[in-house]
Amino acid sequence: MKKFDSSQLPIGTSSETEKQTSLKWFRDLRDNIVKTFEKIENEARSDSILPGAKFERKNWVRDGGGGGEISIMRGQIFEKVGVNISTVYGELSEEFRSNIPGTEKNSSFWASGISVVAHMQSPLIPAVHMNTRHIVTTKRWFGGGADITPSIENDEQVRDFHKALREACDRYNPEYYENFKSWCDKYFYLPHRQEHRGAGGIFYDYLNTSDFSQDLNFTKDVGETFLKIYPEIVKKNMRKKWTKDQKNIQLEKRGRYVEFNLLYDRGTQFGLKTGGNIDAILMSMPPEVRWN
Repeated sequence: MKKFDSSQLPIGTSSETEKQTSLKWFRDLRDNIVKTFEKIENEARSDSILPGAKFERKNWVRDGGGGGEISIMRGQIFEKVGVNISTVYGELSEEFRSNIPGTEKNSSFWASGISVVAHMQSPLIPAVHMNTRHIVTTKRWFGGGADITPSIENDEQVRDFHKALREACDRYNPEYYENFKSWCDKYFYLPHRQEHRGAGGIFYDYLNTSDFSQDLNFTKDVGETFLKIYPEIVKKNMRKKWTKDQKNIQLEKRGRYVEFNLLYDRGTQFGLKTGGNIDAILMSMPPEVRWN
């Protein structure tokens, strides 16, 4: 399989420099997350002769233009964690065009981003999702966010996670946190269950303040905040013992995760409608799940 060359990208509303700056950040963030998560696995095995788990990477190429890299690790702490990056471009189908701003008269698009989903061995550690992206049509914007899905209620984890996100938002706009938190609560909701997927976080889309640097810096801050707070939560809880009943609760909670991602998630729909890699799109699926 030929390797995706991120230097060969079409020019749209955003300058080529802006596109390259964005995709370089997503790649750098991927590398930092991979390094941090592998370090946690090594620390967990510090008293063992077995080596720590490592991410396995796989490149993929999109027929219509672009491609990406899938990074998956299965370990002692992370039952399954995926850290994917992609940069895709080309023409949107007429069917999907109405869902994407700026494609009413021009079907061309360019999109780059990172997506992280972690399902943990311990039911005492929340599952987590983070993704950020830069999309260009005849318009351009940033989007993304981060949220946690605890299996066992833990007010401290939820408080610390939201506190970190609030501080990141407040560095840019005092209205960001409440607006993006509310958006997250509405977005990660399962109407057929009449319940939220998890304990929330922030979600934003179509962010364009006309200041590319500020919008990119905010998007970077979301990623860096995630990289700081989530490993702290993991380390505080990764050596705690759990029960079989707690594990069963986790497996049932994962069922809600699957239902949301397959029925409602925009990222899943965007990937499927734009000819993305199926393994990358379904990376978010947990390794084991139960419905009662």
